[in-house]
Amino acid sequence: MPRPLIDLLWRDAPDAPSGGSRGPRPKHSVGDVVDRAIVLADDLGLAGLTVRALADSLGMTTMSVYTHVGSRDDLLVLMADRAHAHMTVTPFSAARWRARVRTVADDNLALIRRHPWLLDVHDSRTALGPGTIAKYDRELHAFDGADADDIARDAALSFMLDFVRAAAARIVRMPDDAAFGEAWEQSAGSLTRYLGDDFPLARRVGAAAGEAMGAPYDAQRAWEFGLDRVIAGLADLDA
Repeated sequence: MPRPLIDLLWRDAPDAPSGGSRGPRPKHSVGDVVDRAIVLADDLGLAGLTVRALADSLGMTTMSVYTHVGSRDDLLVLMADRAHAHMTVTPFSAARWRARVRTVADDNLALIRRHPWLLDVHDSRTALGPGTIAKYDRELHAFDGADADDIARDAALSFMLDFVRAAAARIVRMPDDAAFGEAWEQSAGSLTRYLGDDFPLARRVGAAAGEAMGAPYDAQRAWEFGLDRVIAGLADLDA
């Protein structure tokens, strides 16, 4: 029987129960299983991360995987916490909280770019893990110096991270702009004919934006604009 999820999340803690049993030592540890699952998810997405595929990549049976983790849902929690524990963190160098919040946002975007499958993990139990708790504590410190009590600090961080997830989903899943460029060349004449004089505002703004961006959507431009608005929206924390 696998250990409870909380014990698996905290398996490296000094006082964690060993979960050991008599018999030969397992070929793979829980950490091995989680790390391999992350590699597969990075390559194949969560749809390709089946327990069978994981077992095959480790040279294990499917049932052996379930002796390490209780379920695929538990595995996803362990993976997310592991990713949070090992994310690349930019040290805070700015004195102002607004700049630190921008650093946290950029780090979280980089994390999702590296592990896009995190967008599909919605299990609230992830909050129980050491990697996630350490991440939360570190990111709360971005608001040091702001006029925010504990509840407001938590809400402000959640507000910013919600933006990051929404923007990151568009960034990592958006179609190739080069492909649209070809479609535009083939369709522009017909589209102009179909539109005629309809929707003048959309045509004027779309033309200006398209000329500025070279595409109908610029992920980096949208990221910078949106993050500026998020940070501006938190300005009353300076009150």
